[in-house]
Amino acid sequence: MHTALVSGWAGSMALYELAVFDPSDPVLDPMWRQGMFVIPFMTRLGITDSWGGWSISGGTVTNPGIWSYEGVAGVACFGFGAFHVTGLYGPGIWVSDPYGLTGKVQAVNPAWGA
Repeated sequence: MHTALVSGWAGSMALYELAVFDPSDPVLDPMWRQGMFVIPFMTRLGITDSWGGWSISGGTVTNPGIWSYEGVAGVACFGFGAFHVTGLYGPGIWVSDPYGLTGKVQAVNPAWGA
């Protein structure tokens, strides 16, 4: 859940910053002076050997370790979440009354593919 919140915030802030960014004067009014926070850090993601060793036209990432890790992590997170919510190997989820005054933990019966 935390990862989803952080990535959702970063994605929405990047789109917002892109919408309000004014590139007319990059010398006297760079993006960090315009209140940007996410995009300046995103632009540094490709820099590995300081500014001198950075290239935009470099090759694509073909390291299978990164992609296999992301795939396995996604499947594992979905699996743990599904087992937790259904109550199969976990407690279930918190179910409240319509007013949010009382509630209990119970398993739910999801409709996969509905």
